[in-house]
Amino acid sequence: MAYDFHVRSKADLMDAIQKFGIIPYFSNTIPGFSLEEHCSPSVLFSDTGENDTWEWKGPVIQATGCAYGKLFEKKAAYVRSDLYLDLANYRRDGYDFDARYDEGLAKHQDKQLYDLIERKEPVLSKELRESGGYAYSGRWQKTEGKKGFDTSITRLQEQCYVLISNFVYTLDKRGNRRGWGVAEYSTPEKFLNPFFSENVYLRKPDESYARLMEHLLSLFPAVPEASLMKFLK
Repeated sequence: MAYDFHVRSKADLMDAIQKFGIIPYFSNTIPGFSLEEHCSPSVLFSDTGENDTWEWKGPVIQATGCAYGKLFEKKAAYVRSDLYLDLANYRRDGYDFDARYDEGLAKHQDKQLYDLIERKEPVLSKELRESGGYAYSGRWQKTEGKKGFDTSITRLQEQCYVLISNFVYTLDKRGNRRGWGVAEYSTPEKFLNPFFSENVYLRKPDESYARLMEHLLSLFPAVPEASLMKFLK
């Protein structure tokens, strides 16, 4: 199955996720393996910030029930829910988060953030920073507090304990959207439940890894297996 598609609309993107299973947002170590490389420039990032791939993220996640987050090479990707089961089983290596932490395999700062997400999910990144006392430095706002939010939230996504379940826009007094969509975080147990909870640990982690490799090889038969392994790591 050749990894060949062209995205001109939100429907095109949803069809590609369903057909190919994994759609990284940006270019990476595997040439041609990204939405960026299969998308009309006019809808990748539009001048108006409307009707483009950035604006579609939330609706696509909600409509398809796919997983989305920083999953490969610290970059965002859409992953079809059945493939995300295998990715989570492989990345978690059989541990739920509490077991990972109890075994000394997770950092305390990650535990604090994970517990906060689990208590409040779905929860916006802004609320997470405020509730957790994390520092923030943006274009229009800067706050003091704990450091390490971005590192921890990325690691939790890569380990498949947390995903982005939506993007939420703030509204002005007239009800018009303003600014960028704000990421909303959930655990896959919450967002994909019960499909995820009942199936994630049914296979051995190495079996899930083999299934993922088989899928990637079907998309990129000419790419060296070492490159695919690096991508999945």
